[in-house]
Amino acid sequence: MTDYMRRDRSWHPPAYTPGYKTSVLRSPKCALLSLDQGPAEKSGPVFKADMLHELDNDLIRNYAAATGSPGEAIGERIIVHGRVMDETGRPVPRTLLEVWQANAGGRYRHRNDRYLAPLDPNFGGCGRCMSDDEGRYFFRTIKPGPYPWPNHGSDWRPAHIHVSIFGEAFAQRLITQLYFEGDPLIPLCPIVRTIRDDRAIEQLVAKLDMGEMRSFDCLVYRFDIVLRGRQQTFFENRPEGM
Repeated sequence: MTDYMRRDRSWHPPAYTPGYKTSVLRSPKCALLSLDQGPAEKSGPVFKADMLHELDNDLIRNYAAATGSPGEAIGERIIVHGRVMDETGRPVPRTLLEVWQANAGGRYRHRNDRYLAPLDPNFGGCGRCMSDDEGRYFFRTIKPGPYPWPNHGSDWRPAHIHVSIFGEAFAQRLITQLYFEGDPLIPLCPIVRTIRDDRAIEQLVAKLDMGEMRSFDCLVYRFDIVLRGRQQTFFENRPEGM
């Protein structure tokens, strides 16, 4: 019988952090309630690799191909790869990952994004992939640009990619975001600064992996995702993990 892995509740920031302006309205005002999961939360659908299109994990090409354009996204070409696992290093196989991001200029393809950076006609900014039997995943994209946001005037978000990880049902979903090694905006970001433990912040930073780079094509970054235990990746919507 394995030892129980105690959760470190201090690993995650408090819900109310005035430096991150949006948390003032979003943070709960009453004590949280723990609800048992019903059949809807515990049952399917089951995600299978054959549900995905061959370009789903290629954000450089998937939007252009869907719109009939022969072009590719503009920007610094990168690959992000890693493993989905638990604290003991055991792989989490066949789990669906969805990603979304801004383009190379820092603008999202969203009607509410009014940042003055131009849209890339060949970049949609979203994709998905599944981990294999060893928990490994990868996707190809362009490195997103930083962008300003109206937090106490005009703060800047570091370059980042949002990542969603599904379990065996839609209700079993975790959301996080990865940053890039060496970005000077990381320690200045009010959202990042809500996390008090530098070790937790470090686990949100994708590391440059020159051993896997593709010559004259793509730099590669590694980002491992830990779902449970004392060293789990920080998740925005469910601090306790999957």
